[in-house]
Amino acid sequence: MSRTVNIGSSAEFSKLLGSSSVVITDFYADWCGPCKAIAPTYESLSTKYSKPGRVTFTKVNVDNQQAIAQQYGVTAMPTFMIFRSGSAIKTIRGANVGELTSSIESAIKFAGPAKPVYSSVGRTLGGSAPRGTGLSRPYSYTWKRYFDAIVAFLGLYFVTLFSLDAYRAGEQSPFNVNREGEKNFTGGTKLGEKRTGAATQIGKKLGTIADLGGD
Repeated sequence: MSRTVNIGSSAEFSKLLGSSSVVITDFYADWCGPCKAIAPTYESLSTKYSKPGRVTFTKVNVDNQQAIAQQYGVTAMPTFMIFRSGSAIKTIRGANVGELTSSIESAIKFAGPAKPVYSSVGRTLGGSAPRGTGLSRPYSYTWKRYFDAIVAFLGLYFVTLFSLDAYRAGEQSPFNVNREGEKNFTGGTKLGEKRTGAATQIGKKLGTIADLGGD
């Protein structure tokens, strides 16, 4: 499919000159033999180098668009003109394939590199991040630690509460975090490691059932 724009009015041509970095124009006539001879080359260059908004190839029929032809002083066909930022920078008169090709290849460098396109998942201010994006806190790990600590505390408390010797029961309880030789109930750390011993001290203070009942 041809990418060449057939100009239908002066307004359309002016708009293209303002919107495209580089505009290449073929001024031709239907009755012009050389125009027809070089037309396939021009279409090939258009297909190869056209870039929307950056490099635009156009054709102007001088019989239908006489105002444009007169504005740019076109008196012979074919005439090729190259525009940069709306101003003519090169004029090629005649069906000179080599000059046309080299001039176009030089002109497209003025268009510059394509602008990068960035795409990412949007996020509303104050809203939650889309699933699968961003960082998350290890809530499951944190809650498990709290739960295990509560279980260990309650277990040690009841073991010492219903024992005649609260201190000894606390020392030998599987819930004792200071107990050596076994794994801690709360998740794999060896019980031989030093801890605060808070649970054992609580057991001492609470005493036994006999203590609760008095002497």
